[in-house]
Amino acid sequence: MPPPDKPSTAGASIADAGDALLAAQAQHEAMAGQLADLNELLAKPLNEILAERDKFKEAAAAWDAFGAMWLLSQRAMKRVALDLAAQQGVSEAEVVNRAMAYANEVLNGDGVDLGGTIAEPQMAHIARHRSLLRKQFRQG
Repeated sequence: MPPPDKPSTAGASIADAGDALLAAQAQHEAMAGQLADLNELLAKPLNEILAERDKFKEAAAAWDAFGAMWLLSQRAMKRVALDLAAQQGVSEAEVVNRAMAYANEVLNGDGVDLGGTIAEPQMAHIARHRSLLRKQFRQG
């Protein structure tokens, strides 16, 4: 008569098999979802697929143009600020320090809008990206 299996070893292998089965089922469900999404996309006529792609490209181009305009305006305003500061004997470092302080007041303050110069929708947009902006505007 063979010796009985050790209960702890048998229980562990059953638990491992159960965990593996659950993981396989979860992976199967995820892949089934991906397959359904792919089938939905492939069921569309090609002209619809290309139209969506064209809309995406138009939106991306618009955002790219907006980014370029924003960057240009920021650089121009920085130049104006530095020119005015130089006329008053204020150094570039002091201007940058003040700008960083203002940015941090908005990012870390409770609704600080720099005396009303930041509109409510802009404040909401800043709030949505607060964690990213805090990394960009951290002092140090």
